[in-house]
Amino acid sequence: MSEPTPAPSATPAPTPTEEAKAPETVGEKIYAEFKANHTGTALEIAERLIGNEIIQFMGGAMAVEEGLLSGFDNYEVKGFKEGAMFGPMMGSIAFVGYVFILEDGADVEAFKTGLKDNANLRWQICVQAEELIVENEGNTVFFIMCPKTFEQPEMPEDELGGEVGGMDMGVE
Repeated sequence: MSEPTPAPSATPAPTPTEEAKAPETVGEKIYAEFKANHTGTALEIAERLIGNEIIQFMGGAMAVEEGLLSGFDNYEVKGFKEGAMFGPMMGSIAFVGYVFILEDGADVEAFKTGLKDNANLRWQICVQAEELIVENEGNTVFFIMCPKTFEQPEMPEDELGGEVGGMDMGVE
């Protein structure tokens, strides 16, 4: 039996006094772009977001229908009239984003709560997202699970060379 998935730690939306602070994390920067320009179809918005300069992988966007979506295990995402996913074309990067457009008059907060409560930061086998943001502008909902940064930690010099499997790697 697998262990229960820990509840995701949501990154709160900036408060009005924090809005002057520049976004720092991957999710915050992509959310800032969404907030600045959330017009168009869900797919058009997703395509703009995946083109953000902070994205360091070959990305793409595609329309999605109600039902099982990547990142939500067995939770069926329902209640939107239009949706799009954006993320890496392939690879093991813990990154998935969605744009959902709900019907006028829909309960946006309940929809967001369903996403937050059922998001699985470890939906991929080998990696885990560090950040979860679920926000909206009107009836357009932004969702992202991603790393906080794409920067790779520097490897200590003593790990760059030496002997590996009986072979001298030649790094001095």
